[in-house]
Amino acid sequence: MPTPLRIGPIRIGTRGSPLALAQARLVADALRSAHGWSEEAVEIVPITTSGDVIQDRPLSELGGKALWTRELDACLIAGRTDMSVHSMKDVETLRPDMLALAAMLERADTRDRLVGAEGLDALRAGARVGTSSPRRTAQLLARRPDLRCAPIRGNVETRLAKVAAGEVDATLLAAAGLDRLGIEAGVPLDLLPAPAQGAIGVEILGRRDDLRALLEAIDHAPTQQAVTAERAFLAALGGDCHSAVAALASGDRVKAEILSADGRETLSGEGAPAELARDLLARASPALRATFGR
Repeated sequence: MPTPLRIGPIRIGTRGSPLALAQARLVADALRSAHGWSEEAVEIVPITTSGDVIQDRPLSELGGKALWTRELDACLIAGRTDMSVHSMKDVETLRPDMLALAAMLERADTRDRLVGAEGLDALRAGARVGTSSPRRTAQLLARRPDLRCAPIRGNVETRLAKVAAGEVDATLLAAAGLDRLGIEAGVPLDLLPAPAQGAIGVEILGRRDDLRALLEAIDHAPTQQAVTAERAFLAALGGDCHSAVAALASGDRVKAEILSADGRETLSGEGAPAELARDLLARASPALRATFGR
């Protein structure tokens, strides 16, 4: 029997990019399937965020991940939407107390794909790789110091177009995003991903127990546990959008690395989130430690 629904559709707030809309549709479809709802029972509400509008500068120069969430949060708090769908790697570690991450869908492929070459070794000497990610930049330079990393912004299609036009020789994109858009491109790389990469989260007002109960039906507990551990590790590090950090958890055990901006210093380890963060920071040089606010 279908789950009874309050008057009016459930309104899902999302960014308006093709990938964000695809992710919102995954959540909407999961809710409809879990509760036996009709198509009209869920409405997707596209919201333009600051991160979508400002495309000419790296995220780290513009206020960080809040650029992706600020407007979605405002709509949720104002009651224009009932829930927000986020790509979890783009969500700040510390969130407003009144909000709650109530569900996560089963995690997709966590890897990065290199688009423009058949692998890092196939890139020509001094190749120009488009990425605005401190993590990806540091990981690339740690393996290929000769590469030139250039800032690149825009949605997936825009970045692919810049490679096709020769503006950059290659770029890195999340495999999960490419898969969700049905785009077959790139080769997977053996790099630790950003914390929470590949995970889709659903956020609500903390007081909305009615929505929390509905979302329990689509929550994937192993994904929730792993992403929570990765975000706890990031919080313990004190990292921000300038920090080069990678992490992937299995259960509540995290495998991670922190890197200097130029990739010359790389420290890795595995363990419980807080203990691992303390260990890596203790072994880091003062300069690397400073990039994590320590």
